[in-house]
Amino acid sequence: MNNLLVDETNDKAATNAKASAAYRLAEQKASQYFTTLSQRLLNNTHTTVLTEDFSVWQKKHIHPFDWLSWLPGKRQPDTRNVQKYMHWLNVAGKLEDYLDRSISYIYMRDLGQALDSPKTQENIRRTVKDTQQYFTKTASEHEPQPDYISPVALYRWGQREQVEEAVIWVMDKLKHVAANIPEELDAAQAQRKLIKIILGVVLHVYDELTEQTPREERIQRLDAAIRLGYSYGLTYPFVDDLLDSQVLNAQQKEQYSSMIQKALLTGAVPDIEEWEGPQLEVIRYVHAELREAFEYIRSYQRVEMQQTFFEQSYVFFQSQEIDRAKKISNAHYSNEALYIPIIIKSASSRLIVRSVLSAAEDEGFDLRTFHYGIYNQLADDFADMFDDLRDGAVTPYTYYLKYRDLRPDLINPYELYWAVISYLIHEVYQSNPKSCDVILDRAINGLKRCRERLGQAKYDEVMDIFAGGQPEFNQIVQQMVRKAHDVDFLDKLLRDEVVQQLNNEKQQKEMFQQTLQTVRERINVELQISKPGEGPDMKGVLIDAANYSLQGDGKRLRPILTWVMGVEQYGLRESSLMPLLRSMEYMHTASLIFDDLPTQDNASTRRGRSTLHQLHNSSTAELTGLFLIQRAICEQSSLQGFDEQAVLKLIQYSAVKAEDMCAGQAMDLGSRGKSLTLEELNAICFYKTGIAFEAALVMPAILAQVKDEEIAELKAFAYHAGIAFQIRDDLLDYAGDQRVLGKPAGQDERNNNSTFVSILGEQGAQKAMWEHYCFAYDALRRMPQPIPFLKYLLDYLVGRER
Repeated sequence: MNNLLVDETNDKAATNAKASAAYRLAEQKASQYFTTLSQRLLNNTHTTVLTEDFSVWQKKHIHPFDWLSWLPGKRQPDTRNVQKYMHWLNVAGKLEDYLDRSISYIYMRDLGQALDSPKTQENIRRTVKDTQQYFTKTASEHEPQPDYISPVALYRWGQREQVEEAVIWVMDKLKHVAANIPEELDAAQAQRKLIKIILGVVLHVYDELTEQTPREERIQRLDAAIRLGYSYGLTYPFVDDLLDSQVLNAQQKEQYSSMIQKALLTGAVPDIEEWEGPQLEVIRYVHAELREAFEYIRSYQRVEMQQTFFEQSYVFFQSQEIDRAKKISNAHYSNEALYIPIIIKSASSRLIVRSVLSAAEDEGFDLRTFHYGIYNQLADDFADMFDDLRDGAVTPYTYYLKYRDLRPDLINPYELYWAVISYLIHEVYQSNPKSCDVILDRAINGLKRCRERLGQAKYDEVMDIFAGGQPEFNQIVQQMVRKAHDVDFLDKLLRDEVVQQLNNEKQQKEMFQQTLQTVRERINVELQISKPGEGPDMKGVLIDAANYSLQGDGKRLRPILTWVMGVEQYGLRESSLMPLLRSMEYMHTASLIFDDLPTQDNASTRRGRSTLHQLHNSSTAELTGLFLIQRAICEQSSLQGFDEQAVLKLIQYSAVKAEDMCAGQAMDLGSRGKSLTLEELNAICFYKTGIAFEAALVMPAILAQVKDEEIAELKAFAYHAGIAFQIRDDLLDYAGDQRVLGKPAGQDERNNNSTFVSILGEQGAQKAMWEHYCFAYDALRRMPQPIPFLKYLLDYLVGRER
């Protein structure tokens, strides 16, 4: 026993020694790089070289004044409207150059490629061509803004690449991450970073694929890239951002950091030890997700690459910990203490991607990536310096702002930034003209964006602080900032757009949930049926039974949908529409009563309570269903304030749809115990479920007397949304939680019913659900006016847990 303990202790000591040695090696390389940069800064040789670079660069980027740009339709639109901006670039003949610049930068930054490589040049040309085709197809001055993080676009890409299962998996993961990000974190930025990492890992794989890559290998590698990208990217919101935030107190951060460090040193995520204080649920979720992600990465890697991955990850984490521990109140940090950790972490964050993928060693990639990282980090820290200063974070910029008058030895980070640029252009990229152009484009674009964000007065103040020591060089730079054209980048544009979309999505989802809750409460109040003063006692029994069924925890989706379409979309008066809302829920509740009967589904619970025939008997349940149907007809016939012919048309439409629903239930009952084809199941599903969605959309449209073309699109949406809804029901019945569902799971299997899961399997059913989601979304895009509520309803239908 003692020998085992000694062996275990020795193994831990050896592992710690290897990790420490890896960090010391990274520290040594970073120190050498920093010394080289500091020497260049001291000798001021870089400004002379860059001045010559700018003299060449400005010939391409400073144009004579173009009077045509002031003509209507010729002036550059606001880049925040991506669709119009892309249209303008295309019309102005600038789109190809814009995309070439943007994609070349991504190949340098994310893929660590040299732009003078023939293979890289060919890959860039191919990617530019594909991207240009996409934007010229979708870019129009009058088209609505595209949804760049649309589940539809993502799923259809997955279909083309035959990686739908991975796409479905990652969409579900992203949904749960968004739901579990603590309020103290910037949810939109956290999601953006995660999406960016996933795309980066996928790009790495794309770069290695060729036309000769076998189809099966291509599918396997892209599938793994999506899952690995998520698994690695998860560390950004749930390690970096969490430890940088105020979500955890100092003791919790120490405990959490210790757990991460143990995982990297031992190769296994430790269990959560006794957790002190709040945020236990957050930590449980984060721990479970990180453990799953960690184990997936480890299982994917080749054995010989695991040590590299753990060492690089430890180096990355340790450099962050050292950087995170700095206090802005400490006035004695050396330049080395300020810069060496950020050189290490900015380089290792990208180096890890290669080891995550178990990619072969590439000395050129490692060299370029190591030297490139600080360029990006200094640019990011410059953009965020006032936010960092507000938060008390130590970066080279915040520290210089605070102590520059007290510490003449401090290196000016802005000046070092230009020294890095000079080194990259002439030492790392060997004075390659394309590399020089792209790097200077990026630098000037960053300053342009900074000036726009801060305003001219604040920007000038910043430049006085950071660029005052090099007035001649700064004069050249600021001339470029004022006059240079064509230096913007697609990734910046899309980053802003994605963050805006994510924030808008959050607001719209909150509004959607608020609408669901508010309208549901209003409808619940209206549904209860009052007893008449006179009449037979049994009528009172039926009314009580009806109210019991109506009082269940129903979602009220159909009347809510009718309310939204009628009141918000078509401007109908709520009070005039209320009889239709009541009729919708009366009809729906009646259909559920019939469905639950022993002669049909024989269900014992509905909406979290005993079914009506269990509480009373089958006869009472049947009569209550008939009573509610008649009540619904009465409500529809009492609609006032609408065109009489429209009301009559609505009643006729409602009667026909009720007949169709009866036929659908008969089809369902007749199929019990039989193996159905997918076409037969789709038909049953539409008649049982889709028709109710259609009616909720079409009946207010009939009252509003909208055009037949719009009604046709509403019907198309309802058809596909209804089937997607039913597939989600089948998936929940197959694997849902009874406590959440409000009814027993597995009921379809016990009744030997054919379902989408039994016919297609779980994965096949999920694919079918997303296929119908896409078709429903297409119908929405064809509508004359956007209906945001229906988009979020669609998301709700396929994402609900009950």
